[in-house]
Amino acid sequence: MPDFTRAVPVPRPLDVRWIHGSPSAKHDTGPEIQVHAYDEHTVVLRQNKAVHYEAPFLYLLFGAERAVLLDTGATADAAHFPLRAVVDEQIGAWLARHPRDGYGLLVLHTHPHGDHVAGDGQFADRPGTTVVAADPAVAWPFFGFDTDPDAVALVDLGGGRVLECLATPGHHPAAVTYYDPWTGVLLTGDTVYPGRLYIDDWPAFTRSIDRLIALADRRPVTHVLGCHIEMTTTPGVDYPIRTTYQPDEPPLQLTVEDLHDIRTALTSSGGTPTRHALPNLILWPSE
Repeated sequence: MPDFTRAVPVPRPLDVRWIHGSPSAKHDTGPEIQVHAYDEHTVVLRQNKAVHYEAPFLYLLFGAERAVLLDTGATADAAHFPLRAVVDEQIGAWLARHPRDGYGLLVLHTHPHGDHVAGDGQFADRPGTTVVAADPAVAWPFFGFDTDPDAVALVDLGGGRVLECLATPGHHPAAVTYYDPWTGVLLTGDTVYPGRLYIDDWPAFTRSIDRLIALADRRPVTHVLGCHIEMTTTPGVDYPIRTTYQPDEPPLQLTVEDLHDIRTALTSSGGTPTRHALPNLILWPSE
């Protein structure tokens, strides 16, 4: 096992051709779930658009004592979306390389929208597993945000891999962001990603972006990774909602510069919710 506390994170390449659906979902031959090993202890999963048009990204991170799965996708039925089987396979492979007893799994979320929690039931009876529901009544006390919404919650995976979790409402009142000091990755859910940033609460979203920028000022951020790709490779142009085939997707990863671009756009709005297309994403206030 590495010492998760000693390494200075460096950005690893993410030049991945993600599964992106097909012209005919019925005849799609891609896997239901794409698996990409970012490093030895970090796995990125993507649900196929042929299974569900949202095609969310999920993240599986390993520590010395337990792994954490962030989000459970858009489909409940394991026959069409075998998330538990894929996660079990990944954990089994990791344990074969790093044998240990009593290894646990923690299931957390970025927010409670259906395309991020649908697979929770697949883990309900899994041994050694704790599923923390995404709704505020459960998640907020778990993180301690019910008493201090400005706190930084710590999710300890063992061996020094400790995620930092921030409440980042705006897209949803219960939205959170995770920072992983091991990889330097900022996992932003639906708060920031290359797509339509649906903003339900404009002032709260502005405060959340400020918190993320402040975090990036004090910690090394290698990538900003959200949970969807909705943009095309043409700057400022997105795919239509419910698209099931996206052959010209841009990369998943964004940068700290994108956070600053969002903040500049928020400032230019004068506090008024305004749809604003940036090269890599679109600010999309709720109507």
